[in-house]
Amino acid sequence: MPSRRTVLAAGAGVTAAFAVGGTARADADRPAAVLSRMTPEEKVGQLFVARVYGHSATEPDQADIDANLGELGVRTAAELVAKYRVGGIIYFSWAHNTRDPRQIAELSDGIQRAALGQPRGVPVLIATDQEHGIVCRIGRPATLFPGAMALGAGGSTADARTLGRIAGRELRALGVRQNYSPVADVNVNPANPVIGVRSFGADPEAVAALVAEEVRGYQDAGVAATAKHFPGHGDTAVDSHTGFPVITHTREVWERLDAVPFRAAIAAGVDAIMTGHLLVPALDASGDPATLSRPILTGILRERLGHDGVVVTDALGMAGVRTKYGDDRVPVLALKAGVDQLLDPPDLAVAWNAVLKAVQEGELTEERLDESVLRILRLKERLGLLAEPYADPAAVGRVVGRAEHLAEAERITARTTTLLVNEGPLLPLSPAAHPRLLVVGADPASPSGTTGPPTAVLAAALTALGFTATALSTGTDPSAETIERAVTAAGEADAVVVATCNVTAASPQRTLVERLTATGRPVVAVAVRNPYDVAHLPSVPAFLAAYSWTDVELRAAARVIAGAARPQGRLPVPVQRADDPTQVLHPLGHGLTY
Repeated sequence: MPSRRTVLAAGAGVTAAFAVGGTARADADRPAAVLSRMTPEEKVGQLFVARVYGHSATEPDQADIDANLGELGVRTAAELVAKYRVGGIIYFSWAHNTRDPRQIAELSDGIQRAALGQPRGVPVLIATDQEHGIVCRIGRPATLFPGAMALGAGGSTADARTLGRIAGRELRALGVRQNYSPVADVNVNPANPVIGVRSFGADPEAVAALVAEEVRGYQDAGVAATAKHFPGHGDTAVDSHTGFPVITHTREVWERLDAVPFRAAIAAGVDAIMTGHLLVPALDASGDPATLSRPILTGILRERLGHDGVVVTDALGMAGVRTKYGDDRVPVLALKAGVDQLLDPPDLAVAWNAVLKAVQEGELTEERLDESVLRILRLKERLGLLAEPYADPAAVGRVVGRAEHLAEAERITARTTTLLVNEGPLLPLSPAAHPRLLVVGADPASPSGTTGPPTAVLAAALTALGFTATALSTGTDPSAETIERAVTAAGEADAVVVATCNVTAASPQRTLVERLTATGRPVVAVAVRNPYDVAHLPSVPAFLAAYSWTDVELRAAARVIAGAARPQGRLPVPVQRADDPTQVLHPLGHGLTY
């Protein structure tokens, strides 16, 4: 790897490379100067944010080389940048981009060296989905915060800003300058399979306040925040990854519900807004998804709401945007609708060539192309990329996962755990009265970089608090044999803690909880995802909502169970009765304490 001095020298050369006529332009003029020197092919490349496999820009593992060749027609990230001149790259854990902090920073620097090594090279805007909670691409030792619905339960806008500021500092240290967060969707549908706890809640004004402050926090740290998924993905029972959601809100409902957080994000100066692959007939009756809708993206988002920053699509490989048009038409139609960045097309070659052809044939004018490229370059300028594109791998350890950052995450999470039911009261448990605990239940795949599985994390946290806790994973779909084993084990315990995840009326998790309560042992349920589980578990005497199964949220729940902390969270969504959804079981704002 090159020395820090070499990297800094290369960074200094970026500004020189952008000089025109031997004189460096003022910063405000630099994006236009860069644009004026670009070829049509380079301009088209700037529109794309691509995935790429591998931990290194030039020397990925052979399996990642093979994946890149099969999907992208290149071997490495460096070759990707050279071939397509992409303006952005998105990191994923499954693409093996995020092994550890120093490696991530070195990957980022390798990508920037590859970009700046090209004629008229332009730094790459590196992005990721670091929402916190259940969606995180970069795990430990990075600081992991509670997810959006947990923050909604805490209700502190100051905490939202702190999260954005700290998470943003850590991302920037890794060379990541754009985060696809926060989620600005107002989750009003308990059956929502894709948003749910990724939303701050069901109250549009409360969601708006948290969105605005998280945006400000990220941008305080020099990272572009991205509010998503416009015009609002909170009231759907269909996942746009696998289907085509339809939002049936009237224009009036949309204005007072879905639009509110996006207005707040724009007022906070959000750098980017991500589109949703969903149909909203009240806003556009054409049958096109919002990503491809000029009435929605240009007419409403830009002209009515006044967003003059970047508009980025959600991933173009998702089913919600591919149901009506082919992969060659989708990127062209998105640009015609008002999009600037085209995220992760399923076939980059097809998409890139389709856009270039549309420009060459006049379907997309050069003026329209320049409009989006200039927005992207201006964002890069605001983020400091055009002046200093490099990270400092040697300094990453002094920023990422600092003790002060981790302590803030614990402090923020302490406000979020929500006690919904406490008959008796059963809670808090004490090691003196209930020394032996059995921890059973759902163990969904652990979010990136967390310890997991949830039952083991809960058991370890409770043991550290003075109990003797044993973990027995029963999964999200326990068999009759597994349930019987848990019931037998409960006979040796003084109390049982059961983790639940997305319980339904027919879920075997419900049977598990009913059988455990029938043993006569005290049972405490902890929802490690949606708080709506409580409606399906009327027999349980104590119920907590943790909102996610990351370590920090599970440790906070354990402290509440043990009485080492008081429950402070308040439901950011209402919970309807399972037997009559027209009736509210626990209202918005409900939360017990002791």
